[in-house]
Amino acid sequence: MTDHVVVVGAGLAGLSAALHLLGSGREVTVVEQDERPGGRAGQSSRDGYHHDTGASVFTMPELLDEAFAAVGESTSDRLRLIRLDPAYRAHFADGSTLALHTDGDAMEAEIRAFAGPGEAAGYRRLRTWLTELYAAQKDHFIGDNFDSPADLVRPELAKLAALGGFGRLGPRMARYLRDERVRRLFSFQSLYAGLDPMRAIGAYGVISYMDTVAGVYYPAGGIGKVAEAMVAAAEKAGAKLKFATHAAWLERRGSHVDAVRTSGGERIACDAVVVATELDAAYQLLGARPRRPLPLRYSPSAVVLFGHTGRSWPELDHHTIFFGGAWERTFGEIIRQGRLMSDPSLLVTRPTATDPSLAPAGRQVVSVLAPAPNLHAGHVDWARVGPAYREELVRTLEKRGLSGFSEEFEIVDAVTPADWAARGLGAGTPFSLAHTFAQTGPFRPRNVLRGIENAALAGCGTTPGVGIPPVLISGKLAAARILARTGAAVAHRG
Repeated sequence: MTDHVVVVGAGLAGLSAALHLLGSGREVTVVEQDERPGGRAGQSSRDGYHHDTGASVFTMPELLDEAFAAVGESTSDRLRLIRLDPAYRAHFADGSTLALHTDGDAMEAEIRAFAGPGEAAGYRRLRTWLTELYAAQKDHFIGDNFDSPADLVRPELAKLAALGGFGRLGPRMARYLRDERVRRLFSFQSLYAGLDPMRAIGAYGVISYMDTVAGVYYPAGGIGKVAEAMVAAAEKAGAKLKFATHAAWLERRGSHVDAVRTSGGERIACDAVVVATELDAAYQLLGARPRRPLPLRYSPSAVVLFGHTGRSWPELDHHTIFFGGAWERTFGEIIRQGRLMSDPSLLVTRPTATDPSLAPAGRQVVSVLAPAPNLHAGHVDWARVGPAYREELVRTLEKRGLSGFSEEFEIVDAVTPADWAARGLGAGTPFSLAHTFAQTGPFRPRNVLRGIENAALAGCGTTPGVGIPPVLISGKLAAARILARTGAAVAHRG
């Protein structure tokens, strides 16, 4: 009986696993090496400014509801979610601007005014396809554990194939949208999965569904409040949480993990363990690594500037994308050539547009994200290039309409791929393993390892993948693996 489960890592995956295990009657201890929860969805606070240090886009809140429901709570008990409208605003190199609304009627009207009635009709067909694509995947591709590629032989996945889920996303998008600018707004999300939209498999249109149909939200107080709320719910349900506690090694007896040993000398006995860390760190803790015929491929990385300003610009919404003219060339540069973008496309996030409490009165919190090659793909000397590239990005935004940005934007932190690597992230990327076909579904690193009977993995490196919705599912799937050892199912408290 797995009565006491230790969860290593208090990111969203680990906390999701903890809540699902608590809801099934298990005793749970969570150990986290940082002083705060959140991992890739964390937050830093200084001098009255609150910056989300990782994820900035929150979708599919119903998955968070599932985790809270496991312990008899709901998201609304702990968080106030604000639906963003528009979800994004895009500025193109030709000077045109297009807002992305997740309401179908509003988006159809926006596209009709931007590109004509034919494009608006194509959008409606695209929206239907994305919705069908999600329905075909949500329970039996994204939301299920795989034990072998044979698990792909299911009626739902036959439907996914019939929908074009295993073809190429780019050509599929072109069936519906003729205007290249509009296509960008519905396909750039593939970058979240580490893929060139033209080369991604159609199944990853599901990320576009989450962004452009299901809705984009912002938790009042910042993305970091999600983890804090999950911690509060877990503690109320009886979990013990140990922060600033580093899991140094796992005490194993044959195929069984008996305890988690910390760098402080503590021994935490357990009946099972969920390791919700970076994939390499998980393998090191478990003392095992699966064999794979091909080396793991990582997603592109990013340079992120965090800062604040006393000025606002009408061009900036909560999320604003400044597309360069050389969109397709960009992917070749950062993914295949390992070079910096010659014509950058940038995501600027201004959360104070939605929640002014994140900064002192009259001030704005702003971050700038620039996709960049990971450390495996490129060999950029970030110690030398980083400061100059930071200034180049600021100047680029000024040239694209943010007049005075270089003088007004005060940078408080700049994170490069080298910095991500120093934080323990594989290949220096916060986006983990790329979602290539060979790293999708049953071909992605599994959340259990042969030879270890009472351990499961959670996080963006394992099933189902990268992003807040997948890691919440990942925690649930890891909990299901642990519970399956006793013949139990994921249960919910009433």
